[in-house]
Amino acid sequence: MKQIKRTKISEALKLTSFGEEINVKGWVRTRRGNKNVGFVALNDGSTIHNIQIVIDIAQFGEEFLKPITTGACINVNGKLVESQGKGQSVEVQATEVEIYGPADPTTYPLQKKGHSLEFLREIAHLRPRTNTFGAIFRMRHHMSFAIHKYFNDRGFYYFHTPIITASDAEGAGSMFEVTTLDFNNIPRDQEGKVDYSQDFFGMQTNLTVSGQLEGELGAMALGGIYTFGPTFRAENSNTPRHLAEFWMIEPEVAFYDINDNMDLAEDFLKYLIRYALDNCRDDIEFLASMYDKELVDRLLFVVENDFVRLTYTEGIKILEESGHKFEFPVFWGADLQSEHERYLVEKHFKRPVILTDYPKEIKSFYMKQNDDGKTVRAMDVLFPKIGEIIGGSEREADYDKLMNHVNNLGMNTNPIWWYLETRKFGTAPHSGFGLGFERLMLFITGMTNIRDVIPFPRTPNNADF
Repeated sequence: MKQIKRTKISEALKLTSFGEEINVKGWVRTRRGNKNVGFVALNDGSTIHNIQIVIDIAQFGEEFLKPITTGACINVNGKLVESQGKGQSVEVQATEVEIYGPADPTTYPLQKKGHSLEFLREIAHLRPRTNTFGAIFRMRHHMSFAIHKYFNDRGFYYFHTPIITASDAEGAGSMFEVTTLDFNNIPRDQEGKVDYSQDFFGMQTNLTVSGQLEGELGAMALGGIYTFGPTFRAENSNTPRHLAEFWMIEPEVAFYDINDNMDLAEDFLKYLIRYALDNCRDDIEFLASMYDKELVDRLLFVVENDFVRLTYTEGIKILEESGHKFEFPVFWGADLQSEHERYLVEKHFKRPVILTDYPKEIKSFYMKQNDDGKTVRAMDVLFPKIGEIIGGSEREADYDKLMNHVNNLGMNTNPIWWYLETRKFGTAPHSGFGLGFERLMLFITGMTNIRDVIPFPRTPNNADF
């Protein structure tokens, strides 16, 4: 074959240089035609759209075309021409075709017929080749880039926090242990407990549930930082909203109070959704047409509306007086469920909501205590269809208050002595929040199961790929 520099299909579809020779490569989505001509829909992953390859059967022969079936990978030289068919402006009249790799239609699982999302999870090694997952994973890339761009353009520093840690930031206790000890010969101390002094790090360590505690250290030196990395929760949960491995974005900012924190969260979310609408429109519209007709309207709903801000106490009162029958009870002190959060957003305010000032008993130890002695300066951002999408707070900067709270909770302070010590040396007001990346991806793609917005989901009894 003649050597011609490859043109990505996303770029080829924009060309108007008709008559020019170009090269495209990709995977066959479909092939149709008659005894004279074959039409191949080719996709290389650069766009949701296919380019049509027109193959003259008299030139190539019927036998040559037989391996060019759905899933096969081919290399095509041809002439760019204006398309006569509907739905595309250009096509390629093939002059040379090389078959890189056939895909036997009797065994290749991704045929032209539709496949359920459940089935596609069972073949996670192939599902990125479908239109649905091509769209979702392109959008993951664009959102990742937008997150870095947002913070970089505003003077934040990308701060790398450890994946292996001795602390449990959330106090949840559901962590994956990291060890090099031999399970067949575990060393024991005099009390018969595991002797972690003989482990690799000389102490018990786990995969991180959050970069927040270390992120705060960065904020107290650099002013404003953000983390963006994998986090892990060993919860035995099979709901459509939980993963054992997921990605978190966690900004931490010195000198921010709770109001600054809310402003940042609202501006950040609106920026990301605008970015998606501006840069992923074809993929969004495809997903909307397939799965969620209201997707674009819901994205615009967030961008075009100011977020309502109210206290947890006010939110509880609204829920109690709503007359609505909830599955989970509503009372002051209750940890709000998704149904409560969505009622406030979708039914009552019809706008995104930021709830603040939660009871201290249901929030983490590091949140700044209010003067009422009952609540802390927590904030949760609530979205339609999702419920909580961001959780954050102003952090407790007073050493004595933090130590009193930690002691009242009976926490072991040994793993976080360094975190507590920062309150003794140049402490300052500071705030931050966490955005679960997959929760964001659920919202902007319209998908309903979190396993479908990450390439290789990790859930109980599932680490095959």
